[in-house]
Amino acid sequence: MKKLLIILALLSGYAHAITVNEIVNAAKQARDQAGKITTPIFSLTDTQGNIHTNQTTEGKYLVVNFWATWCPPCLKEIPAFVEFYEANKDKVLILGLDYEQADKKAITDFTDTFMVSYPIILFDEDNGPQFSRFGEVFGMPTTYVYNPKGQLVDFRMGEMDIESLQAAILK
Repeated sequence: MKKLLIILALLSGYAHAITVNEIVNAAKQARDQAGKITTPIFSLTDTQGNIHTNQTTEGKYLVVNFWATWCPPCLKEIPAFVEFYEANKDKVLILGLDYEQADKKAITDFTDTFMVSYPIILFDEDNGPQFSRFGEVFGMPTTYVYNPKGQLVDFRMGEMDIESLQAAILK
């Protein structure tokens, strides 16, 4: 009976699979909009209790990185983000948006292991609704880079390395 209900749900449109073309088109659309899209109005509280808004990030490049602990490319890019942030935190703010339901202690222990020095934002009842303001996230990691004027200057789906960060910010 369960199998029949699942098949009926799939046939009646209750489930929607995301195709590779939809993902590619979304990425292309975001890149085409670079310079036209601006930083959304947001208010996010990090694991240390600090509040980050579009006003508190003015005058700096803003890197918004959606990631998760179960995501291998996310884990691979964290050291590059840490290195880049440490060298450029006077002009760059990286916000790591943990896009999973996770316990604060578990995420803090996890980020301590990676020596993450930039703010980490948990997906919770307060922050979660704010995540979608930056755009759709079809996969992990997804990164948005805004210039000090608040304009989107880069968008990546997939791992972002230090060279890509430098190209987007240190032009």
